[in-house]
Amino acid sequence: MLSNYQGFERNKWSAPDTMRKLWLLFAGCASISVFLMYLGTKLISPFRGQNAYESKAVPSEITLAESEKPQVLELKISSLEEQCVGTASCREVLGQEPVNMERLELLRNVCEDASLKNVTYSGISRFVLDRIFVSDKYKILFCQTPKVGNTQWKKVLIVLNGAFSSIKKIPESLVHDHEKNHLPRLSSYRKPEVKKRLNSYFKFLIVRDPFDRLISAFKDKFLQNPRFEPWYKHEIAPAIIQRYRKNHTEVRGLQFEDFVRYLGDPNHRWLDVQFGDHIIHWATYVELCAPCEIKYDVIGHHETLRNDAPYILKKAGVDHLISYPPIPPGITEYNRTKVKQYFLGLSKRDIRRLYTRFQGDFKLFGYSKPSFLLV
Repeated sequence: MLSNYQGFERNKWSAPDTMRKLWLLFAGCASISVFLMYLGTKLISPFRGQNAYESKAVPSEITLAESEKPQVLELKISSLEEQCVGTASCREVLGQEPVNMERLELLRNVCEDASLKNVTYSGISRFVLDRIFVSDKYKILFCQTPKVGNTQWKKVLIVLNGAFSSIKKIPESLVHDHEKNHLPRLSSYRKPEVKKRLNSYFKFLIVRDPFDRLISAFKDKFLQNPRFEPWYKHEIAPAIIQRYRKNHTEVRGLQFEDFVRYLGDPNHRWLDVQFGDHIIHWATYVELCAPCEIKYDVIGHHETLRNDAPYILKKAGVDHLISYPPIPPGITEYNRTKVKQYFLGLSKRDIRRLYTRFQGDFKLFGYSKPSFLLV
C-alpha cells in the first residue's frame, strides 16, 4: 500500500511540474525571439537603401547625406585652413569656401521648395549620366554644361586620366571625340558602380547666367559654327523655322526670335526628341545635371571662374598636378548690354515663356530674374 501511495504522489505532482517547466521554456524562447528580432532590425536597416537606385534611380544615401551638409562643409574648411597656412594663393582659394557653402545652401533650399519642383526636379536618367565625365584615378565626376567653358575642363580631366602629359599637347579635334578622348561617361558603368561613384567621388559642375548662355549657344551653333557642325544649320535650324517663324515668307536663316519661341514653347520636347543629344547646348542645368538629386560638392560660376577654377582643383586634391588654362580678360563677365540687345524687339510673352522654362536654373544657382527684359 505504501509503495502504491508513493507512486500516486509522484504522479500527482509530475503533470503540474511538467507544465511549469514548459511555460518557463516557452517564455525563454519568446524572450530570445524578441531579442533576435530587435538585433535583426539594427543589422538590416542600414542596408534598406540598397534597392533605392533601382526604384528611384538615385541612392538613398545621397538624401541622408544632405541633412549633414553644414557639418561636412565645416570640416572641409578646417582641412583647407591647415593646408593653406602661410600661402597667399592658397588663402585666396580658401576665400571661395564660404561662397561655395552659400551656393550649396541656396541649392538645397530651392530644391526643398515644393512649389518649384516642376522646374527643379530631374531624375538621374541615362541622359544625365551621359553628361557626367569620370576620372577614376582621382575620383572626380564632372557634369558637362555646354557653353560654360566645358572644353577646358574636359582637357583638365584628359590630362588627369593620363592620356596626355599637358593640356597644350591635346589636339582640339580630340577633345570632343568621345570615342578617343579617354573620358568615360558615367553611363558606361553598371548601376552599382554608378551608385558607388555618385556616393563617394568629388562632384562639380559650372553654371552661367541662363539667358547669357542661350545667346552663346545661338551664336556658336547657328551663326559662327567654328567646329563645322553642318547639321545645326541644315537640319535643326530649318525645323525650328518651319515650326516657330511667324512670317514664313522670310528667307533669312534662323533668328534669335525663332530660337526663343522654340525654347519657351511648353511643347518643345517633340522637337527635342528629333534633335537628339544636340539639345545639350540649350537644355537647362536641371535637365543636364539633376542638381536636386545628385549632391554636388562644388558649384562653379562662369562669371567667377578665375576664382572658382583653382578652388575646384584644390578641393579635388589635384591642384599640385594641373592648373586650369589661362582665362582671357573679360571673357567670363556677364554682359547685360549684350543680353538686352539680343532680346530687344522680342515680345514680352515670348520672353516670359522662356523665363518660365529656365526659372529653375535662375533660382537654383542664384541668378537674378531678368526683370529689365520682362517689364
